[in-house]
Amino acid sequence: MKGAQLTECLYELIKLTATELPEDVKAALIRMKEREDRDSHGAFILSLFLENIDLASQRKAPLCQDTGMPTFYFFHPPRMPHKSLRASAEKALVTATNEGYLRPNAVHPVTGKNSGNNIGINFPSLYFHEWDDEAVEVSLLLKGGGSENVGTQYSLPHDPLEAGRDMEGVRRVILEAVRRAEGKGCPPGVLGICLGGDRASGYAEAKRQLLRPLDDRNTDPFLAEWEERLLRETNSLGIGPLGLGGKATLMGVKIGTLHRLPACYFVTVTYMCWVYRRRTMRIEKDGTYHIIL
Repeated sequence: MKGAQLTECLYELIKLTATELPEDVKAALIRMKEREDRDSHGAFILSLFLENIDLASQRKAPLCQDTGMPTFYFFHPPRMPHKSLRASAEKALVTATNEGYLRPNAVHPVTGKNSGNNIGINFPSLYFHEWDDEAVEVSLLLKGGGSENVGTQYSLPHDPLEAGRDMEGVRRVILEAVRRAEGKGCPPGVLGICLGGDRASGYAEAKRQLLRPLDDRNTDPFLAEWEERLLRETNSLGIGPLGLGGKATLMGVKIGTLHRLPACYFVTVTYMCWVYRRRTMRIEKDGTYHIIL
């Protein structure tokens, strides 16, 4: 596969991710609208969301003015240089930004200067995984700043909530995280959760959970039950779309685990807004591609 072919494929992936939500997300929003009371604030807001989705798709326009932080997850054949994958991703981002599919979002933390092309220090964020396949599979997550701001991490035990190092403690801090987010994360959202790990790996794994389809079931039956329970309980909080009340607070809860140190028990929560922009593409050795999710 030539670099130019990979760049073109990644450009198409960026354009699609920025302008069209996956079918499982659209279906979830439709179901949530149907569960809201007729003529309620929740039903009205969700109807506007669905109208926004249709308009963005028709016009090939960004779904949200905050086009988010680009995070790429590459699965690649052995001996494929990470440098070349990064170069293709950056070229695709520059083109997509110049053509208006992405807003320039890379801002230097000291000078406040915007790079103007979505390229900066560790911007975009890229993760690389080698596998025994000649194809490249790449997932892209575009996560906006509002939802990123309400992500959080707890260290158990957490005395203010009397949350111990058990699943009841986990439950208490997760419900607290959703309550504190209220409408600031642009619900109905999705939670990516990591139990364990260290502070850095917990955040990375929590965000990786957002790549899972909404309708999948955790391969761990215990965690699957907890995902369903937390989804029910968060949707009973009454926060609703944009925090204005209703039954639709979350579309999904996805939990991952990492082994931890004996002295540490971190619960990391990543919040994704209703503009749940994530796509996965498989690129064959000859440069042909298809969308998986």
